[in-house]
Amino acid sequence: QLQAFGGGLVQAGGSLRLSCAASGRTFSSYGMGWFRQAPGKEREFVAAISWGGVLLYYTDSVKGRFTISRDNAKNTVYLQMNSLKPEDTAVYYCAATAVRLSRAVAGTSGIYDYWGQGTLVTVSS
Repeated sequence: QLQAFGGGLVQAGGSLRLSCAASGRTFSSYGMGWFRQAPGKEREFVAAISWGGVLLYYTDSVKGRFTISRDNAKNTVYLQMNSLKPEDTAVYYCAATAVRLSRAVAGTSGIYDYWGQGTLVTVSS
C-alpha cells in the first residue's frame, strides 16, 4: 500500500528526491514518516510530517539538508535530500501512522502501522 521510489547513486553534495506513493487507501489523515537503515545498522528515524503537513520533525543529522513534504491530493509524501553525504547511504523506508504525531513519538517506529518496501540511496565520496 506504500511504495517508495526515487533512490539511486549520487555523489556527495548532490541531491535526490524520494517519493512515497500510497495506494489502496487514503493516507491523508495519517502522519507519515521516513526511516532509513544503513548496512549493519539498525533502522533509524529520518523525518516525519503530520497529516495536515504543518508539523515537521527531523533527526538532527539531516536538519537543514532534508525536507519532508506531502501532497494529500496525490496521496504522496516526499523527502527532498540535499547536500548528501556518504553517511546518508541507506535503504529508505516510508511509513504511515494513525497516531497523532508529536516530537515525543514521531521517531518511534512502533507507532507506524504501514511500511513501504524501501528504496536504496547510495552516496559516493
